[in-house]
Amino acid sequence: MTPAELAPTFFLAVVVILVVCRLVGRLLQTVGQPPVVGEMIAGVVLGPSVLGALLPGVEESLFPQELRPVLYVVGQIGLVAFMFHVGWDFRMDRLGGVARSAGLVSAAGVLVPVLLGVVLIYAVGERTGALAEDVPLVVSALFVGVALAVTAFPMLARIISERNLAGTRFGSLALGSGAVDDAVAWILLAGVFSIAGGSAGLVSLAVAGGFGLVLVMVAVVRLHGRTALLADRATPDGLLLTLVGALFLVAWYTDEIGLYAVFGAFCLGLVFPRSEQLDRTVATLKPVGTVFLPLFFTYSGLNTDFTLLGSGPVLLFTAGCVLVAVLGKFGACWLAARIAGEPNDVALRVGALMNARGLMQLIALNLGLAAGIVTQAMFSALVVVAIVTTVMATPLLTFFDRRERPRESLPRPTVDA
Repeated sequence: MTPAELAPTFFLAVVVILVVCRLVGRLLQTVGQPPVVGEMIAGVVLGPSVLGALLPGVEESLFPQELRPVLYVVGQIGLVAFMFHVGWDFRMDRLGGVARSAGLVSAAGVLVPVLLGVVLIYAVGERTGALAEDVPLVVSALFVGVALAVTAFPMLARIISERNLAGTRFGSLALGSGAVDDAVAWILLAGVFSIAGGSAGLVSLAVAGGFGLVLVMVAVVRLHGRTALLADRATPDGLLLTLVGALFLVAWYTDEIGLYAVFGAFCLGLVFPRSEQLDRTVATLKPVGTVFLPLFFTYSGLNTDFTLLGSGPVLLFTAGCVLVAVLGKFGACWLAARIAGEPNDVALRVGALMNARGLMQLIALNLGLAAGIVTQAMFSALVVVAIVTTVMATPLLTFFDRRERPRESLPRPTVDA
């Protein structure tokens, strides 16, 4: 397919993706799910699991193989813009009172799922047929463990924002824990790729590059005053180009060191200076994430084939992954929050939010698939984990809220003088 033929195919595909994402998102909003969940499920609907099974010719003409790399790259632009806004909206000042609890929750939310995932693969992995034959068992086990340890930090942040939970203790605790959790998970993922490649270079680069990123963030924070003054003198077009250039540069850097572009975009948004002029410029980037982020979900959906789950061993493996994921994340984070002294209602909500995998797990799966560590069957099984754990979050929060209301409405006992 020539570039001239690819362009109209791309434009039509984008229209179809946006329409389907909006329809599925509106449908799921009626049951309380955030729009991002609708986009994630819409991506699966457009892939071989639904559209390909019902109308294989339509799927192939809409999303030919030559188009898929384009969807991936443009989807990355939307992903980076979205994560920049997540960092921009993140309030560091709300983490001061929950730092100790966040450290304990994030540690439990990483260690326990990794251990349970490794045990699951060593126990039943080779009998499921879902593992890559030429990949060492230890690499497959560690990859599954790290994939189960990831938290859907962007979705977590969006759920907290849409439900106006940012000012609550459990909202701040979940945001802090999720940010640390994902930073550690990406370093661990770099370690898995290092083991797969037979070299410690990748994990060393990730750790050293991470320290370099921290130094850059500190420098940006110290230059806030000067940056705001320069921004007030710049033209809107020049300021927008500077912002996009800085965003893409940090995305490139974090991709190169193995921490992935979304982490760099989030960090830049976290420390980016604020002023009236800069706020207006940042606002112009928001539609980019809205339009192009669904392309990433569709790319992931095109790699998901639920018909591969039809065999008994793979289906049992999928169920085992879901069970281990919920126990390792919801259970471990709830228990860690309780040990840290948090009330049970706070601990339960933190566990429900941290349990969502969604977007970040899809990113890890795509990287594993590109590296040859993940088979199509394992990819599909872990996509089920991402969908189930993410869809669980909002109903659980609603259930906990309803359970609290009857207690709050009970009359308080009075004491006679």
